[in-house]
Amino acid sequence: MADAVVVKYGIIGVGMMGREHLINIHHLRHEGVAVVAIADPHVPSQQSAVDLAHSFNWPLQVFTGHKQLLDSGLCDVVIVSSPNMTHYEILMDIIVHPRPHHVLVEKPLCTTVAHCKEVVDAARRRPDILIQVGLEYRYMPPVAKLIEIVEGGKLGLVRMVAIREHRFPFLVKVNNWNRFNVNTGGTLVEKCCHFFDLMRLFAGANAVRVMASGAMDVNHKDEIYDGKVPDIIDNAYVIVEFDNGSRGMLDLCMFAEGSRNEQEISVVGDVGKGEAFVPESIVRFGARIAGRPGVQTIHTVDERIKYNGLHHGSSYLEHLNFLESIRSRGAEAPAVDLTDGLISVAIGVAAQLSMELGRFVSMEEVLG
Repeated sequence: MADAVVVKYGIIGVGMMGREHLINIHHLRHEGVAVVAIADPHVPSQQSAVDLAHSFNWPLQVFTGHKQLLDSGLCDVVIVSSPNMTHYEILMDIIVHPRPHHVLVEKPLCTTVAHCKEVVDAARRRPDILIQVGLEYRYMPPVAKLIEIVEGGKLGLVRMVAIREHRFPFLVKVNNWNRFNVNTGGTLVEKCCHFFDLMRLFAGANAVRVMASGAMDVNHKDEIYDGKVPDIIDNAYVIVEFDNGSRGMLDLCMFAEGSRNEQEISVVGDVGKGEAFVPESIVRFGARIAGRPGVQTIHTVDERIKYNGLHHGSSYLEHLNFLESIRSRGAEAPAVDLTDGLISVAIGVAAQLSMELGRFVSMEEVLG
């Protein structure tokens, strides 16, 4: 154990992802961590989390609201894994609370750019609080390896980034909150902020304009909730242009269960090309001068991962890295900060707006 003092966590929102965080922290127990409290108004979710914690011999204090959890004084760190549309209010309450709580907030940071910017501004006034955004796809072993290859210069100057996610439809969530744009921010915010974050990393640049085309063509069309039909898209193409001249493209399909890989990433520079495949956990890269015979294949493994979970070990590594930041007492900044969260949402908002308007949308339009 790195430190004799146990770091005590509270989880706000214990649906599927909240319980996934609970399991990850349990697998980090050798690092001196424990979940001591949860907050969720949904009683079945509460009970599922309590049962899970009891299987780990962890007693939990249960609250129905996040303010009760914050006022309890039980927690050093809070994880915000509640529905997207609740993030803003919860984060602002955490930031203004007299007791400092470090925060890991699930993606997206908030559902609107305006709310993200308010959170960023408020957090600047609390240097005693560390906040990390849950863009954990960076930590998936094949993605992390491809990032390492790109940053090592093996591909030269990056010109093109293509990310394909072909997967299953959105899962059923409590009260079906994830079926409507007003709650999620839209599919290109809710789901795809991960990929816009990765594009920025690979391109090493800032997005300047976005073009998108998408629709709800297959999924959720026969669903009705309180008289309303869902409006979340299930497929899209998105083009992102960056200020260094590079381009990114997202190919999203959420009715593609018959896929070998869920994510396929291609990064092409002026010297070479690299690819990452998830969940095969394979990376391939090669130089132009060496051609096809020179392509290398790497089967990626990160021995630090104690639990693969829903995201191929990336959530575990996310927690491990955030814990290091917490224990460094601010000497190590969170790897994924509020600005990363803001920009990943802003690109998604620009993409959603582009679909509505049928034109390129500049980042200035959405960021102001």
